[in-house]
Amino acid sequence: MADNKAADKVQPKAKVACLLSGNGTTMSALLFQAKMPDCPYEIVLVASNKPDAPGLGIAAAEGIPTFAHPHKGLERAQHEAIMDKALRDAGAQYIACCGYMRILTADFVNGWEGRMLNTHPSLLPKYKGLDTHQRAIDAGDSHGGCSVHIVTPELDGGPVLGQTAVAILDDDTSDSLSHRVLLAEYQLYPRMLSDYVARPFRADWLLEQVRTRAMALPEAQERESHGSAGWRTGGKSGKYFAYFSDRHHGSGHMALLVKTSGPDEMASLIERDPEIYYRPDYYGASGWVGIILNRPNVDWDHVSQWLERSWESVAPKRLTRLKQVADTF
Repeated sequence: MADNKAADKVQPKAKVACLLSGNGTTMSALLFQAKMPDCPYEIVLVASNKPDAPGLGIAAAEGIPTFAHPHKGLERAQHEAIMDKALRDAGAQYIACCGYMRILTADFVNGWEGRMLNTHPSLLPKYKGLDTHQRAIDAGDSHGGCSVHIVTPELDGGPVLGQTAVAILDDDTSDSLSHRVLLAEYQLYPRMLSDYVARPFRADWLLEQVRTRAMALPEAQERESHGSAGWRTGGKSGKYFAYFSDRHHGSGHMALLVKTSGPDEMASLIERDPEIYYRPDYYGASGWVGIILNRPNVDWDHVSQWLERSWESVAPKRLTRLKQVADTF
């Protein structure tokens, strides 16, 4: 019963901070989407390098905390440190860039690796940088558009999460095309942000994270067992070292099942960290423990360590010896 209660908790909303330098229209699109009851994120801070940015007033009027600190007179790293502290003090888990007109250093971006999104007014990888609409028109393109991407140290070079194409009309100017692309952007950005922050609670994404790590182990093979994805090693006679459970046997957990040393260790783990571990039906009797994955802040290094330990408990000695040798290099 305790397992089901834990599993039935409402999915927590991801905490998002917005960075802007201007009017805040893109931020507003995210903010008003956040008011929808099924939105998987909430805006916890709107921050700017310009204290008089109109977007700050919009956020404040909607009850969103704001922060501003001018960058003039400061080294770039100094200003970024001030902004970074405000973002982290607000509890932000993700950053959404919403017209923040500052080039961010690699150190700042790497500190938020995989957790900072941006929208760009072109169909990336076309037309990185500025003047995107005029460049598309001058090239004779049939469409302009917008892209939402992960921010990396390379300007406008991070992985693209989604795009919307916007037809270029015969009499389009940069301004007229820009207006329609903005309308598309206001639709695309909230959707892509929602999808991205919800990934850690989706079975397909969690399964892929487990699969990638399991298949990296020597001679690992994926094979379905009792309706679940499973991984075994050691050839045809190999034994299973992991399973992925998607709410099986009446549990609401999406979990990785791995071998412990036995029921005593399994019980000790569950008693110590009931938010992380649980006793899976059927497998629990043999000392397998479930590591709950549909929860905030999963430590994937910890997951990898369990996969490796479980693999070592069933792998033939020839494989464990080879791995020990490989690990010394």
